[in-house]
Amino acid sequence: MSHTSAPISSSPTRAEVGKDPAHSAYVLLRLGFIALPLLMGLDKFTNLLTDWPHYLAPWLTDLLPFSAQTAMYLIGIVEIVAAIAMVIRTRWAAWVVAAWLAGIIINLLTYSGFYDVALRDLGLLIAAVTLGLLARKYNRPRRPGSGA
Repeated sequence: MSHTSAPISSSPTRAEVGKDPAHSAYVLLRLGFIALPLLMGLDKFTNLLTDWPHYLAPWLTDLLPFSAQTAMYLIGIVEIVAAIAMVIRTRWAAWVVAAWLAGIIINLLTYSGFYDVALRDLGLLIAAVTLGLLARKYNRPRRPGSGA
């Protein structure tokens, strides 16, 4: 009994997309984890949505050799890079984003008054892990010489 596997491709055909709810979930999560970190990262430079430095736990700002706003600029850069990484290689970027969210959750749990935001970010972490799992199927590396 020989086993042949289907060629690995990074994306299903157009006909497959509408028939596979898991692929639809993958696409929605991927788009969300491209758009949201990009927008949030850009907002770290403008503070239009909120006063971002306010979300850093005091113990963390005490450790920083620079201001909380400078930390937010760096965080904004990381979030923008995460969005770009989602475009380039979702398969590993999803896990990086999940780890990033875990760090945010730890920060928020050590700062009284932000438990609701930490709970929301736990939901985002679960979504990022789900995206990472789905990317194992829908964002596979292409085989050399496959022509894809």
